[in-house]
Amino acid sequence: MLMESLVVGDIAELRPNQGTLSLFTNEAGGILDDLIVTNTSEGHLYVVSNAGCWNKDLVLMQEKVRELQNQGRDVGLEVVHNALLALQGPTAAQVLQAGVADDLRKLPFMTSAVMEVFGVSGCRVTRCGYTGEDGVEISVPAVGAVHLATALLENSEVKLAGLAARDSLRLEAGLCLYGNDIDEHTTPVEGSLSWTLGKRRRAVMDFPGAKIIVPQLKDKVQRRRVGLMCEGAPMRAHSAILNMEGTMIGMVTSGCPSPCLKKNVAMGYVPWEYSRPGTTLLVEVRRKQQMAVVSKMPFVPTHYYILK
Repeated sequence: MLMESLVVGDIAELRPNQGTLSLFTNEAGGILDDLIVTNTSEGHLYVVSNAGCWNKDLVLMQEKVRELQNQGRDVGLEVVHNALLALQGPTAAQVLQAGVADDLRKLPFMTSAVMEVFGVSGCRVTRCGYTGEDGVEISVPAVGAVHLATALLENSEVKLAGLAARDSLRLEAGLCLYGNDIDEHTTPVEGSLSWTLGKRRRAVMDFPGAKIIVPQLKDKVQRRRVGLMCEGAPMRAHSAILNMEGTMIGMVTSGCPSPCLKKNVAMGYVPWEYSRPGTTLLVEVRRKQQMAVVSKMPFVPTHYYILK
């Protein structure tokens, strides 16, 4: 299968209109990008990757398509130039329900459906979003994007949110930002993303970098992504992490004050022996050392809409 030759997830087992977060990996086990793959009921896969990695992701998929076509496989790739609007928060479904005929109570987390939304046809609504909250991402034909955004904003519940708000939300939810927290030199196991590795894929070891990644599941990797909490000045990317003896052992990759917790949260990489929750470390902020504690993620409980 085309996508399974590029990603670590079990795509073949996805039910119709079910999606999953997965990872493009290279032969060295590094993460090329994170993406969402959905098995649509229309008979094709719907892929959303990071806009910042658009060029390299597209080349990666196009090259694999050509390779498989040359082997006589029936595969193809179509680029859909849609806009993507994320409507997030506790009342997101309630707000959207006013503009759709489909019953959103039947659309649980990581599933999607094509529907007309506030008069714009051909929208794919997916129950997801990178905030840790309930919400949807709406793939909308570009010509209808402004109309749809305007229609949503007519509800007083809806406010425009900038990237800083989105960044604090995904950090509170313990979610990685590609290029900061994960990159081509980070494996899924180091990045605490082992859950993305499909069970069947682990056993068969048929994804890029499997020979490096799968053994790491049993062995102690040299470093791991961890959550950190501290009082005082907020930790930021590139802040040094030190052990209690003052030796530098790692680096913060993302950090900000948590609006929900009224504390500072961050994530970064430390050697395996310092990764246990509750471990006390030092972080250098503005040339001063301050105490930080390794903490479980998510920092703030998630509120995904899951059918019982």
